[in-house]
Amino acid sequence: MSALIHLPVFGLALTLSAYLLSLWLYQRLGRPGLLSPVLVTVVIVAAVLQATGLPYAEYLEQVTVLTLLLGPATVALALPLLRNGRALASSAPAVLATLAVGGAVSVAITVAAMTAFGAGEDMLLAALPRSVTSPVGLSIAEILEASVPLAVVLTLISGVLGAVVGPALLTLARVRDERARGFAIGLTSHGIGTSRVLSESTVAGGWSSAAMVMNALIMTVVLPIVAGIVAG
Repeated sequence: MSALIHLPVFGLALTLSAYLLSLWLYQRLGRPGLLSPVLVTVVIVAAVLQATGLPYAEYLEQVTVLTLLLGPATVALALPLLRNGRALASSAPAVLATLAVGGAVSVAITVAAMTAFGAGEDMLLAALPRSVTSPVGLSIAEILEASVPLAVVLTLISGVLGAVVGPALLTLARVRDERARGFAIGLTSHGIGTSRVLSESTVAGGWSSAAMVMNALIMTVVLPIVAGIVAG
């Protein structure tokens, strides 16, 4: 067993197997937010690393190819903007206002919560990109010199909470427009929330993807400035 876990392909095989199993389970049980394939995969991989004693640094080396794919994945995020560009342009005032207000509230809540609970500077910096899609959020965490693993965990928590609670809150608030529902989820819960609303409607999924991308672009500029203010 010891020889097996140190094989260069072990981490890659483990991650892909865990994700495929998680995806099957997610679809089989009706796409519940708490069983997001990303979250379940993280839990499975973490449990295996803990049980086998495989160092995290060695695991990262074994999944280098997946890390390298984050670059193309980030570039691919432009596709939702192209597909929904005309619809977004026709609603430009509402879209821009929602981005500004939603982004400001998200950052304000993060800073206020971390400060209220007495979190240290490291925790605060890692929490700032929590509402940004993972490929971009990881890059922002590195720019802020924050803990990347901690940023990943907080991003997953934010995404799962948004995917589970978000649609119900929107329904409770009587938000029925598919564009508004999708945009709200994408703005706050990035890819995990987007996959959830995509199961409701392709329109909601498209608008959620577009919100996720635009929020990521804006936060790439805004968050380093905020970090300089609150941690400087």
